[in-house]
Amino acid sequence: MKIDLEKIYRNKTVLITGHTGFKGSWLSFYLNKLGAKVIGYGLDPICKDNIFELTDLKNKVVDIRKDIRDYKRLKEVIDDYKIDCIFHLAAQALVKESYINPRETYEINVLGSANLLEAFRLNAYTKAAVIITSDKCYENKEWLWGYRENDRLGGLDPYSSSKGCAEILVSSYLRSFFSKDKLNSGKALASARAGNVIGGGDWSPDRLIPDSIRSLLNNSIINLRMPQAIRPWQHVLDPIYGYILLGAKLMTNGVEFSGSYNFGPRLESTITTEELVNKLLRYWGSGSYSKELPNEVFHEAGLLRLDITKAKELLGWVSNWDVDKAIKNTVEWYKNINTESCEDIVNSQIDDFTETIV
Repeated sequence: MKIDLEKIYRNKTVLITGHTGFKGSWLSFYLNKLGAKVIGYGLDPICKDNIFELTDLKNKVVDIRKDIRDYKRLKEVIDDYKIDCIFHLAAQALVKESYINPRETYEINVLGSANLLEAFRLNAYTKAAVIITSDKCYENKEWLWGYRENDRLGGLDPYSSSKGCAEILVSSYLRSFFSKDKLNSGKALASARAGNVIGGGDWSPDRLIPDSIRSLLNNSIINLRMPQAIRPWQHVLDPIYGYILLGAKLMTNGVEFSGSYNFGPRLESTITTEELVNKLLRYWGSGSYSKELPNEVFHEAGLLRLDITKAKELLGWVSNWDVDKAIKNTVEWYKNINTESCEDIVNSQIDDFTETIV
């Protein structure tokens, strides 16, 4: 049964860290549309054609440009604005960058998460927090079956490892401070692990869709790395809806819904990168790719799947759009962004997504 999210979020004050990023902008827009007062805390967008500025979010949310490592300022924001619910997305989110700057990756993803959790713990008003990590937090043994929330955490590369560390932090704070028998038992805390997210507005380097789109826009050949690697692809609105649903459950039902949750696509949407690019080219209408290896090769897993049974049973969440619908809407954003209003495109896609939720 569909939950009345607008009723829950209307006039609620919500903090989103990393609000200017790809997923943070979509989440900010969605929550603003639900009637929430969004407080954004993050850095400047990485490029000019970003969703945050193109949808005029700076005039729809409280826009605070600060680093998640600045604990004093972060705590002041949480205390001053009387936050009802927190969504923590601020992160260094790129595998290759984590090899180049591992120390900074750990500072942002681990120390930054610790800052957020501590500010949440010490604030008497805020009752719910959702910490967004990654499906890469698992010790990936490339099993055929999907990882469950109680499987071993880890990660070979610094990025994946940092997300595993963040999950351990969440688990420690949950058991040490927010369990039912603790002093702060009125606070609800959860983590969210999403699969490979695609959608309009992602311009990050060394990601398959943004790199492919840049090649298509420049009429150049897509250089496909690891064509047979299998990933759980999903449109950004699927996990965003999952985060919002989880936050609503935490605010209304408290510690009953605390814990970790996977948000992944349908089994048939877990396909190879080559299959994904072929679908992308079909919807784009032109283009080609090669299977050339890059000059420098960092470790990347060949297979990754998620088990979403917990989110389905406890939250009533399942992936709404299959991989074809996800790619179709992603292409629509990039092809129309220079001729149509970005705000109208994002608004229309959210409406379409919401109308098809069972």
